[in-house]
Amino acid sequence: MASATSTKTKPAPKAGANVPPKQKTQMHRRSRTGCYTCRLRRKKCDEGNPTCTACKHLGLQCEYKRPMWWSNNDARRKHKDDIKMIIKRKKLSEKSSTAHHSINSPPGLSHSLPTSATFSDPLDRTRSASIDSHFGFNFNSPQSAHEFTPFATPQLPHEFMFSPYSPYEIDVKTERQMFVNDIPTLRESTTSTFSTYQTPPPPGTILPSFPLEGEWTEQVYSERRESLTEETLNVNFFDFSHGPSMNSRQVAIELDEGDQRLLEHFIQFVLPTIFPILESNQHGSVSSDLILPALQSNKGYLHCCLSIAAQHYKATMGLQGEEIDGDIMRHRYATISSLCDALNMDENHQEILEAALGLIFFQCCVGRFDDSLPDIPWHQHFQAAISLVQKLDLPRLVSDPNAPLTQAPFNMTLTAWIDILGATMQGRAPAFAHTYREKHLSPTNPSLGLRELMGCEDRVMYLISEIACLEALKKDGMDDITLCQHVHVLGDQIGLTEMGEGTPILPFNSNGSLSPKQLSKNITAAFRLAARIYLCSLVPGFYPAQASCIGLAEKLTTVLQQIPSGPTGFDRSLAWVYLVGGSVSIPGSSFRGFFEDRIAQLGDLANFGSFGRVTCLLREVWLQADHQQATSPHSATSEAPQQYIHWRDVMQMKGWDYLLI
Repeated sequence: MASATSTKTKPAPKAGANVPPKQKTQMHRRSRTGCYTCRLRRKKCDEGNPTCTACKHLGLQCEYKRPMWWSNNDARRKHKDDIKMIIKRKKLSEKSSTAHHSINSPPGLSHSLPTSATFSDPLDRTRSASIDSHFGFNFNSPQSAHEFTPFATPQLPHEFMFSPYSPYEIDVKTERQMFVNDIPTLRESTTSTFSTYQTPPPPGTILPSFPLEGEWTEQVYSERRESLTEETLNVNFFDFSHGPSMNSRQVAIELDEGDQRLLEHFIQFVLPTIFPILESNQHGSVSSDLILPALQSNKGYLHCCLSIAAQHYKATMGLQGEEIDGDIMRHRYATISSLCDALNMDENHQEILEAALGLIFFQCCVGRFDDSLPDIPWHQHFQAAISLVQKLDLPRLVSDPNAPLTQAPFNMTLTAWIDILGATMQGRAPAFAHTYREKHLSPTNPSLGLRELMGCEDRVMYLISEIACLEALKKDGMDDITLCQHVHVLGDQIGLTEMGEGTPILPFNSNGSLSPKQLSKNITAAFRLAARIYLCSLVPGFYPAQASCIGLAEKLTTVLQQIPSGPTGFDRSLAWVYLVGGSVSIPGSSFRGFFEDRIAQLGDLANFGSFGRVTCLLREVWLQADHQQATSPHSATSEAPQQYIHWRDVMQMKGWDYLLI
């Protein structure tokens, strides 16, 4: 898609331009108006606008406004090291480049497609930014070579590193205006561009043992476009409530300098991680159809995203201090205040719901388990969301058999995801369980869009809702015989969703591109096994060392091995699955070793969001369960029933109130 372009202006004449040459040679004062990248490198900057010559040549991000990393010594040092690495790679690339790469020329050996004999692991897929892009490269991303080295191969097929859709750009226009005695005076406007375009490597380049920052060829692009015909995806599945797609992807928002940096950080580093399954199905729709329009039109949503950006920046950079905490709390308070005001006026229900769901869900993507800043629990936000969903009449709209919708309301689908898995967090029935039951039984309109949004087939999610309802009934005193009858019926229903499903395989097409359809089948299989474990845990006398439970945990481990891992994989979308499966894994089980391996592959990303909280919770569950087993008079293989330490009890004991989805 075409991106919006901004008019380039010539840089203003420098001071001293009219000074005679003889006098200029006697002046050695260092410029204080050069870009911060050149100042960090201690190089002369020609102060080109919008990008100086040095940064443009090296593919670096040229920043004239004081960046966030400048005020932190550790961040500045890391930034400088990253720049050195980029320059080193570029020089090596230029040295090995002897001819211009032709689109029509046949691919080299490094482009060979994977075969059953050579294909090993999908871990090296990456969609990293280009090192040679005109728009530069930002180094705030916590990537490092050690995250990839154990799993990379120098002869990795290029197809694993390319996105299946055409590259696109996002222009963010930020406007600032100064007021003196309430009279508008100075007005500034800047445009920041974020590009997913990736340049191809020169011929003969040997891929290193970590992902390159930037690879793209027309040949691979056309091959992956062809593979989409196998997927039969509906790219217009959701109604995002923002009208038609934004073709220009330009966002005009008035912000001060500090908030502009937060917005840029959100778009560049947080936005790509929010809905990875949806993004794999509908490349670019998350930004162009949902988040960017909401940032422009919804003040509460904007403040929510800025708060999340500050929280993400604090976590990834390891910052501590009043300034970053102040940014988080200032925007968090502004979000909640705008929601309260709108609720009191009883208007703009769609916008309020959007912001409320953002407050709930975005926390699952950022932050650490030990965040200590005050916040409102997710389920209190969700009570407001429930009220708004009812005011908008969304349950009736999605389940009316006489007027089926051509597009699923995105806010209702996201609400259902939070509602169903959130109910399992609290041991209660989902708020819209009746709607999910109607959808499950509907012969004409069964889909709510859960498969497209989070990967798991809708029918399996509806059955997880039924299991949550059964657990609520058990808490309310349902007798054991009736409970076991319901468990048996639901077990049969889960079995029906397996009809016609084959054994999970790696989700890649013959040319190496990601297959969203196969990925969804694998994720559905993982959720299905986790649902069986959840259902079995309701049976009186259940304990993890039972042979049936051990078998389910082993099957789950086998399925999870077929889901791409690492920083560009999908483990962070399976937090609930890892929680349920891991909570019943016993010492020595393959699941525990497999889980630790996945954590190592994720690197620093394993510490953030829901996955980081699940990691912390599971280790605490294992610590208590293993201690109980070691001190119990009965062994793990004894016929005597053993006490089951539930992960929810551990959460309550530790005072944790997480939404782990």
